Amino acid sequence: MSDEVKLYATAGSPFVSRVELALNLKGISYDILQEDLKNKSTQLLNYNPVRKEVPVLVHNGKPISESLVIVEYIDDVWTGYPILPLDPYQKSVARFWARFIDSTCIPALFKVFGNNGAEQAIAEAWEHLQKLEDELAAKGNKFFGGDSISLVDIAANFIAYWLGTLVEATDIKFVTKDKFPKIMEWADNFVNDEVVKKVLPPRIIPPKAQLLAFFKQKFGSS
Repeated sequence: MSDEVKLYATAGSPFVSRVELALNLKGISYDILQEDLKNKSTQLLNYNPVRKEVPVLVHNGKPISESLVIVEYIDDVWTGYPILPLDPYQKSVARFWARFIDSTCIPALFKVFGNNGAEQAIAEAWEHLQKLEDELAAKGNKFFGGDSISLVDIAANFIAYWLGTLVEATDIKFVTKDKFPKIMEWADNFVNDEVVKKVLPPRIIPPKAQLLAFFKQKFGSS
């Protein structure tokens, strides 16, 4: 009996793209069910009654929510391409950086745009990004986990792709190649990976208000 894999999604979401990338790296066939977030389906609300948001992966009728939780689930269930390291210590390190990106870096970046490029907000974002810059410099790898895409790269997909969209939409330029050369080099490697290119949405710059509204829904008024 083959697996039934469904992904409740919305177009253009970096969090949905994380899950799509993990599925594609593993070579898993799946169906995408696009959601209208202003008129969410009964199925989505039943599958994710706590958060009531996408992405939700439904594997053989069982729902899993939260993008990074889903990515780890995919790695646990399907063999083949390794998304997390096998070594327990290295796995814990990867989880730390993925959660640091999700809970600290991305909200700090959005705070910059939400505050129209305020100096204090930029300084806070720089402080967090510098930690990622130092990690990449110390490892000297193409990606965070080595020569292939892994959990931390997937977690940081917003920085690699969507950050540039926000910069273009708002003209708030604060992440440059001069200041963060390793991050920019990593981002270029990431977005030009063949599997990643199939997942990323078209580079269409929406109105600033529309883009900020999308991320405000995710991160609140921060």
